[in-house]
Amino acid sequence: MKLQVAMDVLTTEAALELAGQVAEFVDIIELGTPLIKAAGLSAVTAVKNAHPDKIVFADMKTMDAGELEADIAFKAGADLVTVLGTADDSTIAGAVKAAKAHNKGIVVDLIGVADKVTRAKEARALGAKFVEMHAGLDEQALPGFDLTGLLRAGAEARVPFSVAGGVKLATIESVQKAGADVAVVGGGIYSAADPALAAKQLRAAIV
Repeated sequence: MKLQVAMDVLTTEAALELAGQVAEFVDIIELGTPLIKAAGLSAVTAVKNAHPDKIVFADMKTMDAGELEADIAFKAGADLVTVLGTADDSTIAGAVKAAKAHNKGIVVDLIGVADKVTRAKEARALGAKFVEMHAGLDEQALPGFDLTGLLRAGAEARVPFSVAGGVKLATIESVQKAGADVAVVGGGIYSAADPALAAKQLRAAIV
């Protein structure tokens, strides 16, 4: 299972600092949507230039103009780009077309999708490299939230998937047991007193 750090910071400088601290322990470096909106796609270019050996993930959360938006992100240096699962099939297909042209990949983010199992299978059939079983920050803040639903959906869908939504040291074992291809950790790394140590411990927990 790969380890992905989600960098929900707001400046290129902060992203480069965090990436520099944790890069040796992670496989995928994700630039979060707020970072891309605040700093622009130049942040993607900066991170890719600093860490050319890492998979750079641009969390675009594209909802329309799939081919165009994906193409822009791939040209900026992204290796993976997200399209929302709630987008039209044609939007996903367009993004996949751009990915094929660049020999890169599209990840379909299932945040807000009620039937994640069905949509995961559809997204995979449309050419997604994998799907993201994702609970956003707002959903995670609701009383009683846990990862169980995401893990169950991932296991049931039987397609390559990542899990994002409160993954941390205490839950990463259950993420791996569910069969996830990628564990996405945001606050569990960037909010830690020592992000490098947190990333190192998460890496060590993956067997």
